[in-house]
Amino acid sequence: MDTASNSSHHAAALATQQRPCRLLLADDQPHILDALELLLEPEGYILERAGTPALLMSALSSEDFDGILMDLNYTRDTTSGEEGLALIERIRGHHAHLPIIVMTAWGNIDLAVKAMHSGASDFIQKPWDNTRLLTVLRTQLELYRMQRSAALLEAENKMLHAEGAPVMIATAPSMQRVVELISRVGPSDANVLITGEHGSGKEVVAQALHRISLRSQRTMVAVNTGALSEGTFESELFGHVKGAFTDARSERVGRFELAHSSTLFLDEIANVPLRQQAKLLRVLETGEFERLGSSRTQKADVRVLSATNADLRSAAAAGTFRPDLLFRLNTVEIALPPLRERREDIPLLAAHFLSRYAAQYRRPVHGFEPAALERMLHYAWPGNVRELDHTLERAVLMARSEYISLSDLALQTDGPATPNSLDEMDLEAVEAHLVRKALNRYQGNVSAAAEALGLSRGALYRRMEKYGL
Repeated sequence: MDTASNSSHHAAALATQQRPCRLLLADDQPHILDALELLLEPEGYILERAGTPALLMSALSSEDFDGILMDLNYTRDTTSGEEGLALIERIRGHHAHLPIIVMTAWGNIDLAVKAMHSGASDFIQKPWDNTRLLTVLRTQLELYRMQRSAALLEAENKMLHAEGAPVMIATAPSMQRVVELISRVGPSDANVLITGEHGSGKEVVAQALHRISLRSQRTMVAVNTGALSEGTFESELFGHVKGAFTDARSERVGRFELAHSSTLFLDEIANVPLRQQAKLLRVLETGEFERLGSSRTQKADVRVLSATNADLRSAAAAGTFRPDLLFRLNTVEIALPPLRERREDIPLLAAHFLSRYAAQYRRPVHGFEPAALERMLHYAWPGNVRELDHTLERAVLMARSEYISLSDLALQTDGPATPNSLDEMDLEAVEAHLVRKALNRYQGNVSAAAEALGLSRGALYRRMEKYGL
């Protein structure tokens, strides 16, 4: 995702995604070009015509196009398609990934295979079916835009990581308020409560807030408070002195001390035990704390960002979360929508993760088959962006070609698992199903879900991370 403060790369990606598509139509028969214009212009495409291979190459050299719809047969040879096949290879020499959809009235399976081997993206036989032609165009142009956006975002990602921040993709309308709040609140010292489902990107928002703050020269300190046992909470947050307890063989610096003059991110804040909430409230109100086992009071200048998937107002009303602590934490609240409510971001997120893992694992994977893209766009993503991330990492490793297939994604059906489907799952799939079911049953309350599963909170968090939940 990208905040309002950066960047020309992301602006270029958005411009590429939102502007009308430019198509180059190539055929030596004017009436064919006329028919294509009648079909495509009402769909919003910007069209240019070329009647010969030479005119096609000339247009490509002088203008940028999002795709080519071209005949395979021209005046030199009206039946074999060889002239068109040679033209595809010439185009590919200059434009490696530009979508090329080929057409011919003399098409057959062998010619289609030859065209695809030469570098065509898809094949349409004349006379064409309007619905199929429009569907093929939309699919191939979307895939191409994803590839171009991924390249732009990857360049931005490298730039941002050099500055110590992750990429943020936020093009969906439901994310625009999030981006606006980040840009307005980020430069301040206000405490921010970030809410949203598991895996929706709360830590990425925290990183974005820190990056545009006046504290950005120092590293943000993060701690998953929900994974801390009550016995280690004080030591982790405030530190301890040597001999403070049995295993305290040396002194320890706590997270508040580490985050002095910087930002402290407290994830899963709803799971802090009630007894420890009073100690957390004190340091938020006064900036003062003591290391465990010490009577010396220390001060820390810390901006606190916190995150939860729980409804803290309901927890406060129920007496499980201190209302005064809630007021201290949520000077401003940023609510992140789940991935199913920001589907416009799925293609860019998927392209970004694919590019990252293809580079990381040195795999020659460059895009998605149409069925895989369709599945990602309509899948419910109960684990949100984290699940998409893990899915793409696995898919890149499992891919058998340069395009991710539907089977490479290995996404479960969205409905509840049946006894028969459980029989077909491996152990990890069953465990992931049970963890997801428990979290849904207890509305994301990790403590309650862990108790129901017979696990500690820490053990459940490890499984949630493992399965992208």
